[in-house]
Amino acid sequence: MTAHADLTRNQSLVLDRLEKAEAPLSAYAILDQLREEGLRAPLQVYRALDKLLDMGLAHRLESLNAFVACARPNCHASGLIAFAICEKCGQVAEFSDDIVHERLHDWAHREGFVVSRTTMEIRGSCRACAA
Repeated sequence: MTAHADLTRNQSLVLDRLEKAEAPLSAYAILDQLREEGLRAPLQVYRALDKLLDMGLAHRLESLNAFVACARPNCHASGLIAFAICEKCGQVAEFSDDIVHERLHDWAHREGFVVSRTTMEIRGSCRACAA
């Protein structure tokens, strides 16, 4: 289990499950996998996920309604979090691109749009599945 001093037992269990997952997990998949650890209610998982999201230790993939552990420490500092999602195998790659971030920032500035966060999801095939 991942050791984070600021995390509750449930948060640590959920983060550990996300870190070991080979693909994004829904809250209910996490719950199913952690029943033997004492988690019984969806609310326990959702509370843990909310805290992990707030702390930047996990991300929600909106298009999949699923969660992944953060692959890049301090990624929130970059201002842009992007995910490439393979539609065939489910692999998710997390990355950031300074040029894309700059263009989005410039657009928001011109339009007077105040950005609270920027998350992009790109769907397609990973290198292995495309071969």
